[in-house]
Amino acid sequence: MERGSSAISTDEQVISGVNGWVMLAILIALLGFAVLLAVTPGGPVKVIGGALLVGVTLFCLKGLFTLEPNQAAVMIFFGSYAGTLRESGFFWVNPFYAKTRVSLRINNWNTPVLKVNDERGSPIEIAAVIAWRVQETAKAVFDVESCVNYLQIQSESAVRQVASGHAYDIADGGPDNRKSLRTDLVAIAELLRESIQSHVDVAGIVIEEAKIAHLAYAPEIAGAMLRRQQAEAVVMARQRLVEGAVGMVDGALKQLEDRKIVALSSEQRAVLVTNMMTVLLSESGAQPVIQMAQASQ
Repeated sequence: MERGSSAISTDEQVISGVNGWVMLAILIALLGFAVLLAVTPGGPVKVIGGALLVGVTLFCLKGLFTLEPNQAAVMIFFGSYAGTLRESGFFWVNPFYAKTRVSLRINNWNTPVLKVNDERGSPIEIAAVIAWRVQETAKAVFDVESCVNYLQIQSESAVRQVASGHAYDIADGGPDNRKSLRTDLVAIAELLRESIQSHVDVAGIVIEEAKIAHLAYAPEIAGAMLRRQQAEAVVMARQRLVEGAVGMVDGALKQLEDRKIVALSSEQRAVLVTNMMTVLLSESGAQPVIQMAQASQ
């Protein structure tokens, strides 16, 4: 049983067909013999036998068919699963078999843009591109109504599950080391592939690759989140500027003292530090004010 369902999982059975060229030659020869038997003079039994042989031979020609590379044929014998032929070429099988062709090639599916709440409850828009192929032909034909529709619905469910379990981005300044949708693309892609695979195993589908193709905040909060990101960028830039300015002021004071250019008191050091920090951190060009010593009376 699969996933507690009352449906029985169908296991694939690989079969092989008879060489089609050999059977074609035999059937052509048999057809020629049957026609010759039917048209030559003789009793009614001979004519009827030749006609029946012609009909049987023509019916056996129905068993000839071809398979392209990465294509399989599921054989059904009066409602029962008879096996799957996976080899490419020209073959002959039981003419009573009903043949259902299944493509084994890799397909792409782009999920629609889904609106989901991430782990923090923020509405986001997300879409994924999925590369998949059929591996178990019996499950794809008998266990689901349509493996393509099943994949589409289940993949949307898996994308929602992964998106709701992770934050869009990691908050700055915190010890949060969990994966986020925006920064951990490789890990999220692998997690998404595994999640979709667990949903579509019942249909005999293999997920080769799954990646996020679209990720954005929902329109109603996109403006606010953009301003927040801009503010965070400004804060980070200011921090770097302050760190650089402090290092430059510290180096200037050390050089003045080491070279004994000038002896500064505590008040003078404070004034110099204030002036240098103002010049280095000012957004506009600073205009220095030179203080001239007054002549003594």
